[in-house]
This record gives sequence, C-alpha cells and structure tokens, in this order.
Amino acid sequence: MNCIVIDDEPLARQLIESYIAKVDGLQLMKSCASAVEAFEVVHQSRVDLLFLDIEMPKVSGLDFLRSLRNPPKVILTTAYREFALEAYELDVIDYLLKPVLFERFLKSISKVYEVHAVVKRQVDRLPLADTGKDEPYLYLKEDREMIKVFLKDIIFIESMKDYVKVKTVDGQIVSYQRIGYLEEKLPDDRFIRVHRSFIIAFSWVSSYTMYGLKVGQKEIPIGRNYKQSVLKTLNKNNVIK
Repeated sequence: MNCIVIDDEPLARQLIESYIAKVDGLQLMKSCASAVEAFEVVHQSRVDLLFLDIEMPKVSGLDFLRSLRNPPKVILTTAYREFALEAYELDVIDYLLKPVLFERFLKSISKVYEVHAVVKRQVDRLPLADTGKDEPYLYLKEDREMIKVFLKDIIFIESMKDYVKVKTVDGQIVSYQRIGYLEEKLPDDRFIRVHRSFIIAFSWVSSYTMYGLKVGQKEIPIGRNYKQSVLKTLNKNNVIK
C-alpha cells in the first residue's frame, strides 16, 4: 500500500515515517512538508493512503483533500480536536491526535485494511452487464467511485500487481482488481490475454508481429507462453484486414 505523509512539522513526519517502516504492507512513497509539494505526486502516481496534517501554511489539509476529485484513503493527523466533525464529513478513514502513539497508529491501519477488504469483496462480485439491447459494460471502482465502462471503449488492460490500469477511449482507470478476474469476465470474442500483464481488445489492434502488437498508440509485447494461442486467434479472427 503506497503511502504519502504530508505534514509541515519535520518531527511529526519522521514519527509517521518510522511507524510506516514497521508495518508490513505499507510502503512510504513520499514525505512532503506541504500540500503544495504533494499535489503533483498525488495526481501523477498511484497513492493508496495519505497521512495528512490539517493545520499547514498556504493550503490546509482539509482544503487539499477537498481539491482531490478521487482522493485515496486518508488518515488525518492533527493536534486539534475541533476539526473532527468536518473531517469525517470528508469520509476520512481515521483522525489521529498528536502526539500519535504506535498502538493508535496500528488501530488506524486496521481500519484501512477493513475498508480495503470490503471494497475488494464488492468488486469481486461485480457482474458484467448485458441487457441484450444496449452495449455491455461493467463497473470498476477507482478510489471511492464506481465508474461505468463500456466494453467497446476498452483498448487494453495492464496489470500492476493487485491493481489494473484500464486504458479507454476517454482516458484510463486504475482499479483494485487482479487481471485474472477480468480475463474470466470479459468475452473472448472481444478480448484476449497476450501477456501476463496485458489483455487487449481485438478491435483496437492495428498491426502485429510474432513478438508484439500495436493496440491504439501502445506497443504491447506478446508473452512467450501466450504466443501460440494469440497468433492463432488473431489469424482466425482476421483482425488485420
């Protein structure tokens, strides 16, 4: 779980950093002295958990949180109790009062994992919808939002361990999901697994060789263990006209 610590107090940052280092499954991605410093990281990288101070110069933690369209999970760290109600209205996981004890830190992490497990169960039960009249679609969860994705709009899917990046005509969605689950759900007359890290849509293949394919603007390798079935399927379906 990729973590960012945002706090203008060096000692407070160091304490949370030391706690993160003690917990298996947590990875410190960045430690920032301000919300401004963290802004680019949060928007350009996959962040799973923010440890966010409230009272900071220029941009407060709560204002920073409000600015995020799809915020990651958030644990607030502060010396002030009076922000608690406002904080929970922003759907934070927990509210830690400074100085933060390690036992209390662990309790917050347990809450994070509980939410994580619930989300995973919900995503695992997601059906592939097909009304017989409309274009089939599925819902993918990105952060706290369920996003409707039409199959015709999916260009390719890339695995990132426990997450997948779904490239669509409108952009991309990063969702907590294993690529194997989507491989089972997606219809094999539209999609094929070509590599342990990639599923591609037939309709977006513009060219291919024995070693790779061009899908949209992306060059995607064909895995050695997938080569025979991929080439056979591509030739059988006459993907390249």
